[in-house]
Amino acid sequence: MTITLLHTADWQIGKQFANVPGDAGAALRLQRLETVKQIAQLAREREVDAVLVAGDVFDDNAVSDETLRRTMNALASFDGPWVLLPGNHDAALAQSAWTRLRRMGVVPGNVVLADAPEAISLCDGRLAVLPAPLQRRHDTRDLTQWFDGHHTGPETFRVGLAHGAVSNRLPEQAEAMNPIAEDRANSARLDYLALGDWHGTLGIADRTWYAGTPEPDRFKGNDPGNVLLVALTAPGDSPRVETVSVGHYRWQQEAFEIVDEDSLEVLDGRLQQLESPSRSLLRLRLTGAMSLAMRERLDRLLEDWQARLHFLDVDDSGLLARPTQEDIDELGATGFVRDAVETLQALETEGTDQDRNAAALALQILYLEQRRLQA
Repeated sequence: MTITLLHTADWQIGKQFANVPGDAGAALRLQRLETVKQIAQLAREREVDAVLVAGDVFDDNAVSDETLRRTMNALASFDGPWVLLPGNHDAALAQSAWTRLRRMGVVPGNVVLADAPEAISLCDGRLAVLPAPLQRRHDTRDLTQWFDGHHTGPETFRVGLAHGAVSNRLPEQAEAMNPIAEDRANSARLDYLALGDWHGTLGIADRTWYAGTPEPDRFKGNDPGNVLLVALTAPGDSPRVETVSVGHYRWQQEAFEIVDEDSLEVLDGRLQQLESPSRSLLRLRLTGAMSLAMRERLDRLLEDWQARLHFLDVDDSGLLARPTQEDIDELGATGFVRDAVETLQALETEGTDQDRNAAALALQILYLEQRRLQA
């Protein structure tokens, strides 16, 4: 008989989002719990046999007691088994989120805290989940090695649950700690190896998958925002894996070059094409050169989009202000101020790259201040 699993990971409940300040960051924190509720509803609707969470349930072990309670409450829609694995953010230390959960007595009876490397028998013995919990943040050992020596009956599905980097399958910088052998699914005779740590959905091999974080949390296009529905039809057969999108917020990156007077209309049109702006976080990288008057128009455009998007991060370090003679004349500067303008113009033309950028910025500030005084 087929067993269906919902594989998810890297919830990182309690994440602070230091680079997204104010209400926007607070909304991101709250949404992570809402997405967990959606996962529970999906598990109920699809009638899965168990939900496996492959590490980093919490962003750290210092999350508040209220956050621990809210997380347990978020699981309520699905009354089947949940298996929660400690990852590098919430490692199973002597004192951790896991020990606090047990001490608080808020863990529902259908939730298994897999904080020890011991097989978990589910589905009346037809499913053995082999967890490899991290008991410290970083480990140089392959904690999945014990899977190879654990014996189960021929009719039992064997599923590994781990959090780390599969050797030779991820970017080099991702493989420094918490290694997992690339052939572990084969050596341990696993029907499926459910992984966490890599925040994008990624199939490493036929039986080995990263679910990725269900709620995107960074500007990285590696396919986050999903969970995996895994159907196991018979021990030894290849699993059927279905990707289901559950993410609420969209983290996107755009690069745009200012080339002429029409560029701002083109930029506005590009932003108009964003799907669900109120749920979008956008990192916008601007390059090129523009007049001071055009820069003022750009700033107004960006202010408008900042109010429409959930969050807007603008990198304009590659955007140079090139004042026209009209810009300079509009300053109406005389005396000392005029001398300063002429000095800045000379630097803008003849100085080093650093001088030119500084001079352009100074001219822009002068221009905007003069416009303010004239208003």
